Amino acid sequence: MLKYESPTEVQTEVIPKAMESQDLVVKSQTGSGKTAAFAIPICEMMEWEEKKPQALILTPTRELAVQVREDVTNIGRFKRIKAVAVYGKEPFSKQKEELNQKTHVVVGTPGRTMDHIERGTLQLDKVKYLIIDEADEMLNMGFIDEVEAIIKELPENRVTMVFSATLPKDVENLCHQYMKDPIHIEIASTGVTTNTIEHSVIEVKEEDKISLLKDVTVVENPESCIIFCRTKENVENVYAELDKANYSCERLHGGLEQEDRFAVMDGFKVGNFRYLVATDVAARGIDIDNVTLIINYDVPMEKESYVHRTGRTGRAGNKGKAITFATPFEGKFLKAIERYIGFEIPPMDAPSEDEVLSGKAAFEEKRSGRRVVRNNKTARINKDITKLHFSGGKKKKLRAVDFVGTISNIPGVSADDIGIITIQDNLSYVDILNGKGSLVLQAMEHTTVKGKKLKVSKALK
Repeated sequence: MLKYESPTEVQTEVIPKAMESQDLVVKSQTGSGKTAAFAIPICEMMEWEEKKPQALILTPTRELAVQVREDVTNIGRFKRIKAVAVYGKEPFSKQKEELNQKTHVVVGTPGRTMDHIERGTLQLDKVKYLIIDEADEMLNMGFIDEVEAIIKELPENRVTMVFSATLPKDVENLCHQYMKDPIHIEIASTGVTTNTIEHSVIEVKEEDKISLLKDVTVVENPESCIIFCRTKENVENVYAELDKANYSCERLHGGLEQEDRFAVMDGFKVGNFRYLVATDVAARGIDIDNVTLIINYDVPMEKESYVHRTGRTGRAGNKGKAITFATPFEGKFLKAIERYIGFEIPPMDAPSEDEVLSGKAAFEEKRSGRRVVRNNKTARINKDITKLHFSGGKKKKLRAVDFVGTISNIPGVSADDIGIITIQDNLSYVDILNGKGSLVLQAMEHTTVKGKKLKVSKALK
């Protein structure tokens, strides 16, 4: 259902060792399937009855925290694993309320995680697994001190796993200091960047970039496309130009409100628009199954960024294309990138007038149509899930086991059909899986939970 038919290399290497509770340092590119490499063993090893968090996953950005929480929820769905994401720019009280309920896995950015620890809303005494995701990026963003402070608060007898695309000295030091004889796993990166992605570079003057961009998009006519720019000013300019030309597009950069950033990410995932113009903020934490074309409108300044950006395409065995626009002055950045990725990016000619003309009709046709997303993991899983709302919670002394007991007694329903259960003071939500929602809804209208008659309805969201 999640399209995990055959494990990727990082999953084959990591999962068995993680199941043996080994400390691991894993060097692997983004897009190599590493979230599942740690999420699968974690979900397997959670004790469902335990109320306090048993795993803490640290991520550098909010987008990535939300993405990882979603992946953990999807993978742990049938074990009813509850994952919560904590990050800044969202009300503390809402997260506190979530952490107050039974939570198995907490995914968070370092700053907000530390806040919760200091205020006593995140309890760490039962944490058995610490995962540091994108450790090199934590370092770049200056989070390393906060990460250390968090580590010092954690129980000694835990398993620690660090995932990173690159391993700078500081990350190495962190690993040696806080890990027990970690096993180093390195997944060769060149395979990821070359096998499924076709790279090319077009030389262009700065002032000709917009018209080149329009020509390239017409000729390539992608299903979906991310256009990366160096600054938010460039994002705004490119977005304005494409919008004026009636492209189906949106923009994403650090200057936008967090809510808007999430809305844009979600809109792109479900296919509301075809072109996303973004700064590097979007290069991580976007897991969209079929971005077919990546355009580097500006050559990235950091060589690692090239890998993160282009790693948004060619995911999960699909083919993808990455086209970079380079001005004559950017030669040295390009050389650095080529040394880093271990191959030369082949040059390509700008599309000719004839090519643009002959591509026009197909482009116009696609431009007016809606993008079809065949493969949105979350939507695919959610279509068989019904969220039920019950009019009673903690104040009526109801616990998750009471709901599991009652619902699994309904003929034709077993405990495996019950998903995540959330119990608040005066109400409870229960996910019913495998399309059995209406069956449970009907039966529960005449059934008591722990001797109490509760109103039951489909939850609105």
